[in-house]
Amino acid sequence: MTIHRRRRKILEQWPTVLWLALVWVMLWGSLTWGNVLAGLGIAVLVTVLMPLPTIDFHGRVRPLGIIALLLRFAWDLVIASVEVSLYAFRFRMVPRGAVVGVRLRSSSDLYLTIVAEISSLVPGSLVIEAHRNTGMLYLHVLDIESYGGPDKVRQDTLELEARVMRALASDEELALAGVARTRRGQAALDAARSAEQGTTPTTEVPS
Repeated sequence: MTIHRRRRKILEQWPTVLWLALVWVMLWGSLTWGNVLAGLGIAVLVTVLMPLPTIDFHGRVRPLGIIALLLRFAWDLVIASVEVSLYAFRFRMVPRGAVVGVRLRSSSDLYLTIVAEISSLVPGSLVIEAHRNTGMLYLHVLDIESYGGPDKVRQDTLELEARVMRALASDEELALAGVARTRRGQAALDAARSAEQGTTPTTEVPS
């Protein structure tokens, strides 16, 4: 591969570089110029030495959706960190971990990867396996009882997927996955779907 082709390939993968740098900063837990520059440098190095297949992006970047996604991630990160730290003071309580499988609604590798990364970054949950062909994620939860049970894990994961898609997916991708552009729209969509199936909706409710 020539220098010009390698340089062009790196430029084509700038979203991957930015995402890897963001993950690096979040893992360190400190937003500093040093961490940002180190993350960018390592991301470029990884992209050059271990190039990944290019992921086609046919979505639409929505700034408000991205802000909502990041704010909710920050909130979940704080709450989960506090809850996990409290386990150190519960001497007689032994958390009952469990592995829960969740089938995502989108077939996009990009959205599956983002959902898996965010789920793993929140303390108390970890994605231990992801099936690209089936869209299945298997999450290990630290304490399934205090979390609310397997159904709560699936609901929260699907809501996370919806937030990711509202931030990045096109209208066509949203429609194919059965995800509305707003929470209220999702509630109405779930209610209509449940009425057709004769069941009670268990997904998002409007805030």
